[in-house]
Amino acid sequence: MEKPIYKYSEEFAREMDQKDPLKSFRDRFLFPQVNGKQAIYFCGNSLGLQPKSVQTYIQKELDNWANLAVDGHFHGEDAWYHIRKKSKPALAEIVGAHEHEVVAMNNLSSNLHFLMVSFYQPTKERFKIITEAGAFPSDMYMLETQVKFHGLDPDEAIIEIHPRHGEHTLRTEDIIKTIQENKGQLALVMMAGLQYYTGQVFDMKAIAKAGHEAGAKVGFDLAHAAGNAPLKLHDWGVDFATWCSYKYMNSGPGNISGVFVHERHAERPELPRFAGWWGHDEAERFKMEKGFKPMFGADGWQLANSNVLALAAHQASLDIFEEAGFSNLREKSMLLTGYLEFLIEAISGESGVLEIITPKNADERGCQLSLLVHKGGKAVFDALYEESIVGDWRHPNVIRVAPTPLYNSYLDVYQFARILEQSLQKFA
Repeated sequence: MEKPIYKYSEEFAREMDQKDPLKSFRDRFLFPQVNGKQAIYFCGNSLGLQPKSVQTYIQKELDNWANLAVDGHFHGEDAWYHIRKKSKPALAEIVGAHEHEVVAMNNLSSNLHFLMVSFYQPTKERFKIITEAGAFPSDMYMLETQVKFHGLDPDEAIIEIHPRHGEHTLRTEDIIKTIQENKGQLALVMMAGLQYYTGQVFDMKAIAKAGHEAGAKVGFDLAHAAGNAPLKLHDWGVDFATWCSYKYMNSGPGNISGVFVHERHAERPELPRFAGWWGHDEAERFKMEKGFKPMFGADGWQLANSNVLALAAHQASLDIFEEAGFSNLREKSMLLTGYLEFLIEAISGESGVLEIITPKNADERGCQLSLLVHKGGKAVFDALYEESIVGDWRHPNVIRVAPTPLYNSYLDVYQFARILEQSLQKFA
């Protein structure tokens, strides 16, 4: 990938858009209106835009329900009994896994709790969990309550790794050092794959290797990484992971999650788990007998039957991902975010008013940049919204912006920068 010589000009942005091989995908999404204008939407890190095809995909299943009713489970195109399988090829590509290692089910928080039942098994000697300081609240609450469920004290069991003084992001060497220092008592390393506040992508390969060498299990919350950053969960040897589908995978608010379980755990019926009917051996499920026999792979962690309408919305976006190709999306993402970084640095100069706290190394970030506004932060953010720019405010003074390669353009980035410059001059 050859990086262009960026320019702060509308002409340059339009030229880049004209040359963009993925430019047509923008027309496949619906953009909200803000103050009477189509929004410049940089909030895919919280909720992705709706693909125009979603209605068709859901209507198809509504028609199947209307015309087939209960027979829809076993008849018609994409019979519901097996419908979870349709999403597996795209999910496997997005997270770097085999198809039997992934399945779409439940939501992220539920899935993480269910997975920790299997992969956090504290003993008197090994009971500690390592995570990043300032993790998303859901992760903090889940770790805290999982530890309490086992009768342990969170203050003693949970180790939070903080950035060094004066730094915003974690150094991989510090994560590895913390793992090694606690190897005798460590049961689990459970972190975000991409830190929601700073936008840092952690070195999951190195963390998984160090965790396993210390005798611990390793899992990741990929809420902000899946569909955004390159993932190779199988090759990295990660034990488990889960993600949501409503951010970069554009599948609708609160929609279905997915899980990854490494194939080395595929046939381990002795692993503790909270079982459900849909995780039981498919060939024997309707015998309705006692004695749980888990399905092979990630499917063995299912509980309830598939949410067909949720999967339909999910599939609408996954089909677009497959058509675009994740490697192509990643290439555009690096260029698009690189352009945003260039413009912000050009605007802020040496003023010290604005600081990008996301890593500068493109391999250590996805499309999100987190902007630390040292003066006038909320006023600047509100001014951006008044100009129809949808970003994301995080207390106390960070604006998150995420130009998403499927539907954002270089012109979006240029227009954002121009309005940001005006807002900084007025409020900062």
